[in-house]
Amino acid sequence: MAVLQLPRLISGGLRWPAAYEGRCERRCEDARKSKQSGHAEYFADVAEMEPFAETIEDWAPMVIPGLLQTAMYARAVVRTSLPWLRPHVVESQVAARVKRAKLWEREDRPAFWAVLHGSLIRDALLPPGEMADQLDHIARTVRSTQSVLQLLPETAAAHPMMMGMIRVMTFPDAPPVVYTEGLHSGQLIDFPALVKDYRRSYDLLRAAALSPEASLARIDAAAEDFRNGKHAH
Repeated sequence: MAVLQLPRLISGGLRWPAAYEGRCERRCEDARKSKQSGHAEYFADVAEMEPFAETIEDWAPMVIPGLLQTAMYARAVVRTSLPWLRPHVVESQVAARVKRAKLWEREDRPAFWAVLHGSLIRDALLPPGEMADQLDHIARTVRSTQSVLQLLPETAAAHPMMMGMIRVMTFPDAPPVVYTEGLHSGQLIDFPALVKDYRRSYDLLRAAALSPEASLARIDAAAEDFRNGKHAH
């Protein structure tokens, strides 16, 4: 069992174990990146790597992926999940998330593939009109960038990715990585065998989802329903 060593008092000062000092240095660097970028501390490295990716593959079981969010949706997510944040911090995080979408304007943008749980286009995180705008934004972005989006039907109770969101990123000159995220933390995984397992599970998830054409048709229909008042807020 690993034992946490306490700092040793030497010559009137505290000296931390070398491993702990290294961890503190990494956390300080993460905090610096987070403050500069406006992203959550645990996401700062992912945001930094994102523009250099060759492919990005998202699985979104609970929240629409950040690259597809409108400012209104991003604001609702931040306010709901972190209600104690001060308004200027909320706006900083929203601005940082919206800024990431500049990725779509590049000629050499990553190839993007997303699988969304079907409930995300039915459950209204926003008022009907704003939710319709969010769904229109998803469809417009996917079509204009030649991206791929699939919906996992809500009836698919058992599927390979029942344990939470993941993102897989590949790079032209670096090994692939997987990012997983919880409520207040995230983890980047680069261990080759584990990355391979995640990618196999993502392939199985794609196979269980609706076709891209059927998925976009459902998003279009859901947006129209919100505009016509057929969804309750």
